[in-house]
Amino acid sequence: MLLRNPFRVAAAQVAPIFLNRDKTVEKACDVIAEAGRNGAQLVVFPEAFISGYPDWVWLIPNSKGAVLNELYAELVQNALTIPDTSTSKLCKVAKQSKIHVVIGILERNTEASNASLFNTLLFIDDHGNIMGKHRKLIPTGAERLVWAQGDGSTLQVFDTSFARLGGLICWENYMPLARQTMYMGGTQILAAPTWDKSENWRLSMKHIAREGGMFVISCCMALKMQDIPDKYEFKKYYPEGREWINTGNSCIVNPDGEIISGPVQMKEEILYGEVDLTLVAQSKRMFDAAGHYARPDVFTFVVNRGESKSS
Repeated sequence: MLLRNPFRVAAAQVAPIFLNRDKTVEKACDVIAEAGRNGAQLVVFPEAFISGYPDWVWLIPNSKGAVLNELYAELVQNALTIPDTSTSKLCKVAKQSKIHVVIGILERNTEASNASLFNTLLFIDDHGNIMGKHRKLIPTGAERLVWAQGDGSTLQVFDTSFARLGGLICWENYMPLARQTMYMGGTQILAAPTWDKSENWRLSMKHIAREGGMFVISCCMALKMQDIPDKYEFKKYYPEGREWINTGNSCIVNPDGEIISGPVQMKEEILYGEVDLTLVAQSKRMFDAAGHYARPDVFTFVVNRGESKSS
């Protein structure tokens, strides 16, 4: 197990420039640079940060096909491919700032039609290299109207200079076998970008940190109504007088299930937390889900890491 002196990590509870890829990338670069200046070894961004979570899927009925088609076309137009000029900019600032980055993006399926979208986590190291990506295995509820399903080929854990780093997106963290994959990979820091701001989610983050014996960085957008341009008619579906679309509630949790930073609500802020990997080792003494509690003589665990042929 990799052990080193305590180090800093960050959760960027920030809002995108809604459905504007280039300006959102610029904002991301500024946040990455700031986190690096403040001594963080890793910064985690929210789910679908580039270029915005399509919250209209929970508001607009599927019978409004013309409206949904127009919005989907904008999503595709503002999505990223890996690699492209947008990822190059992110990689450049990660290298300059000497910081690892985990950032939620909308990704086009360049391996096939180039018009379906994935909810993806992009992993960049502090040398400006793309370590890999993870595509959300299954979108939740109405999200299935905009995102395709990922597969096991992107369900991985990465070695970094400071820890073993994994990531699951939003309610993937509720999937016991997806979590077990992270545990079996020796994850010491789990990035958990999300759209869920609820108290139940925060309780789950505390449980997962204890269950996995790892640090969990839960990062959500703090998004106001005014962050959505008035040209988007779906704003009228929100209750009158509503100010916040998502209040954030981001936090960083240690392996004992204790929140060490946050939660922060109703403002944009970069949260910082100190990671001491000794706590990871100590947490495994009594319970190790992928070690002495795994019982491979009783349970068989297999992950299909093949690529989906429907991508």
